[in-house]
Amino acid sequence: MNILKLVSKNLFRRKGRFIFTLLGISIGMASFVALMSLGGSMRGEVTKQAQAMGANFMIMPEDICIFNQVAIVTGDTISESMQYEVFEKIAQIEGVTTIPHLTQKASVKELPSVIVGILPQETLTFRGWEMAQGEYFDPNSTSTNAAVLGADFAKRRELSIGDSVEVRAEQFTIIGILADTQSNDDMSMFLPLTDSQRVFNKEGIISYMSATVDDLSKMDSYEAEIVGAANVQVSTDEQLLGQVLTVLGSVNVTLQLVAGVALIAAAFGIINTMMTAVYERRREIGIMRSIGGKRSDIFKIFLAESGLYGLLGGISGVAIGLSVSVFAGEFISQIGANDLLKGAKPEASFDIVLILTAIAFSLVISIISGIYPAWKAAKLTPVEAISYE
Repeated sequence: MNILKLVSKNLFRRKGRFIFTLLGISIGMASFVALMSLGGSMRGEVTKQAQAMGANFMIMPEDICIFNQVAIVTGDTISESMQYEVFEKIAQIEGVTTIPHLTQKASVKELPSVIVGILPQETLTFRGWEMAQGEYFDPNSTSTNAAVLGADFAKRRELSIGDSVEVRAEQFTIIGILADTQSNDDMSMFLPLTDSQRVFNKEGIISYMSATVDDLSKMDSYEAEIVGAANVQVSTDEQLLGQVLTVLGSVNVTLQLVAGVALIAAAFGIINTMMTAVYERRREIGIMRSIGGKRSDIFKIFLAESGLYGLLGGISGVAIGLSVSVFAGEFISQIGANDLLKGAKPEASFDIVLILTAIAFSLVISIISGIYPAWKAAKLTPVEAISYE
């Protein structure tokens, strides 16, 4: 008895049923793979952007919530704030270099935009920016009504050197565009801190501070000194990144559970298909048993059929899922809806481990789904199978 030949013949005898059953497992696996692929890419992107901040400490308002901590890493605005005098106190601590930021949202060229108020020269030294076009802020002026743009910010709004943009009814002239930094800075517009505070009615207010230290072995003592100098919350870059990845991981798990529902539905689809096949082929089963076929042979045939559904569905699902993740990443980037990554493109992660795991997972689910129908088929006796009308 050639089991493989029987399996392939039986699978394709009802082409419509085969296609729809295969689509069920393929779509379930595609959704799972797409979410896993994008999720892995997003984790890598968030890690890269956190590292690009170049800070050992993030100094934040004391009552800041975890979602606003996520916003700091992703370059978005936060609802809490602190007084500028807090920065002045911490700036006096020896061995700590501190940079204040005021992040606000406004419409620029009819697009929602993040405007960041900075101390120009201090931030330039801290971040190590380079100019792609134009020039940087005049070091001798604190209020210039001038703006420096991130590379992607300028590109998306088709802005160039010398253009004028309106921020809350006040005009700013673009004097420079930063070189690509591969960080959230690319999607931001930068103003001198005093200009930003004036435009947004935030005089004497900042959002948070970035800080570096001279001696990494004294991180704990620096943190204690900062907290003692002002009523603030201090997180190391690793702690803040861990909190962001925890939130991102929770979102990914939720989405994967949704994909899991599709896989469960596909599994029941396989059970239904195989049970139908058992009842349709009872006479064939009886004939095979009467000419010497063993119960184990019948069981293997039906189990192999369900397993083949899983193998083919897993392969096609992986292909569809990776394709979807590529186009989804491009779409998210183009429409600017990716708030978590501030416009960075979450590219598909072609992880061989993910691909092999997904195919194996699909195969296991299908084999498990086929156990009961295979057992029902193997249980039939030759007499009751042949006498079935």
